[in-house]
Amino acid sequence: MQVRIRKSSKTLLKSFAAIFLLLSTVIIAQGYTAFGTSPDESRMAKRAKESIYSNSTFENPAPLYNDWILMIKKSFSKGKFPEPTEPIEPMHGPEFMTSTSTSLRVTWLGHSTVLIEIEDKVFLTDPVWSERCSPIPWLGPKRWYMPPIAIKKLPKLTAVVISHDHYDHLDYETVLSLNDIGVTFVVPLGVAAHLRYWGVPTSRIRELDWWQTTYFEGVEVISTPARHASGRHIFDRDQTLWSGYVIRGSKYRVYFSGDTGLFTQMQEIGKRYGPFDLTMIEVGAYDQAWPDWHIGPEQAIIAHQWLRGDAMLPIHWGLFDLALHNWTEPIERTLLAGQKEGILVLTPKPGQSIDQTSRSFAKWWPDVEWQTEDKNPVNSTNVTFPE
Repeated sequence: MQVRIRKSSKTLLKSFAAIFLLLSTVIIAQGYTAFGTSPDESRMAKRAKESIYSNSTFENPAPLYNDWILMIKKSFSKGKFPEPTEPIEPMHGPEFMTSTSTSLRVTWLGHSTVLIEIEDKVFLTDPVWSERCSPIPWLGPKRWYMPPIAIKKLPKLTAVVISHDHYDHLDYETVLSLNDIGVTFVVPLGVAAHLRYWGVPTSRIRELDWWQTTYFEGVEVISTPARHASGRHIFDRDQTLWSGYVIRGSKYRVYFSGDTGLFTQMQEIGKRYGPFDLTMIEVGAYDQAWPDWHIGPEQAIIAHQWLRGDAMLPIHWGLFDLALHNWTEPIERTLLAGQKEGILVLTPKPGQSIDQTSRSFAKWWPDVEWQTEDKNPVNSTNVTFPE
């Protein structure tokens, strides 16, 4: 009897191993090209003047903290409303393109994808048009609504600005579509390797280290430090850089955070390039178990103040389920924190444009339960606060 049980157990284990191997093979085969490729190490070592590049990887000035035990515990207590229960209908079509303003107009398309029209130039940040933010078409977080505008219907783009190479910010299929219409890409150090691997000509890639600037006929795009990480699979962690950006014209200037925890250098960014007419700062996918990876709502308000911003547009929420909190919690907490500090927080519906005159918007998300700051505080480590 024992012999039969042992044989059955071995057969079962072999079956599981075979299934795992087959599944792994399918995933690698389907995602192989979307994984991208590694940058040239010697080139990165020469180019990295302001960022920290050591042992073939980029480093944060302050290391990222993870509470792994708390992370495991909390993974069993996900919020009851991680995604919408009713369809979200973004604003579409002609209504999106009717404004005649050429000074400053910004349209949030969901998550960290923002169309920025500034002084007759048009920039698109971290574009994701795919159904999932994943290298595999049938696996990974699925978007909650279709893109508010088709890529072919976008206005003529001056450049696409990429903050880092995580899948919810650098999407393979979207890059291919944008490459077909001949756009220029502005990327952090190392990310150019992915784009070249996918067929983007080197002549249409501008690769920047922190504090470096590229120019587009009077409008500057400046790469600024951020506190995050990079990587598209388990073997390429931090081989490419992560950045925020300042986009500065002769009259208007905006700040785009990319993904970041709170860090002291945000004060320096504000001193160098502020004040900003608008800051676009991530507010979602946070947790007290990983406080340095994502800044969280309350710290986003602190960052906005350090940056010397006027209005703030919360980004990195409202499209994908990427954390443990309920889906409306980031915007509810951001509004509450902004109200306490007297900050103008703009809450357009996806696809709705804002400009320098925008002040208030109708609430478009439902009332569902969410945790307040005291239940799930996010306090980044190794941050020096001004006296």
